[in-house]
Amino acid sequence: MPAPPNSRNLPADQRRAVTVEAVIALTAEQNPGDITTAAIAKRMNLTQGALFRHFPSKDAIWQAVMEWVAERLLQRVDNAIHGAGSPLLALEAIFMTHIEFVVAHPGVPRMLFGELQRAEDTPAKRMARTLLDHYGERLRGLIEAGKAQGDLAPDVDTASAVVAFIGGIQGLVMQSLLSGKVKRMRAAAPGAFAIYSRGIRSVR
Repeated sequence: MPAPPNSRNLPADQRRAVTVEAVIALTAEQNPGDITTAAIAKRMNLTQGALFRHFPSKDAIWQAVMEWVAERLLQRVDNAIHGAGSPLLALEAIFMTHIEFVVAHPGVPRMLFGELQRAEDTPAKRMARTLLDHYGERLRGLIEAGKAQGDLAPDVDTASAVVAFIGGIQGLVMQSLLSGKVKRMRAAAPGAFAIYSRGIRSVR
C-alpha cells in the first residue's frame, strides 16, 4: 500500500496513520520480524529520519500498529454483536467477521503471533495481550448469556468454550498461512463454526 505522493507534507496524526497502514501492507508481503524501519520509510517515500520524527523507536511503531489492529478488530466484533439476534448468532457473526478481517489483512496474524512469542515484554506485546483479553471478555459474556437464555447447554464450561472458539479461528488462519491461500478461509469457516456450535448448543 504505497503512501500518497504528498505524504511528506501530511500533518503529524495523518503521517502516523499512514505509517501504520504501510506496516500493515508490508506484513502481508513478508515476515513481520524482518520488516525494518528502512523498509517502512521506503514504502512511504521518506527518510528514516523523517519517520523517527513521529515515532521515537521501532517498538513505538509496532505498538501503534497493534493499537490499530485492536481498535478495528474489536469494533468489528462489537458491530457483529449488536447486529445479531441471539448470543449464538452473535458468536457466529464474530467468527465470520474475524475471518473476514484476516482475509483483508493477512499479515496481522503473523504479527500478532510474533509479538506474543517475543521473550521481552514490549508495549506491542502488552497491547496484543490486552486485545486477546478484551476479545475473550466479549466471548465469555455471550456464552454466559446464551446459557442463561437456554440457547447453549447449561453445563458448557465457559472458559473452555472461549479457548475452542479462538482455537478454531487460529486453526483456519494457520492452515491458510501454510497453504498461502488465505481466501480459502471463507469457504472453510462456516463448517468449522457449525462443528463448534454443535458442541455448545442446548439439546431441545
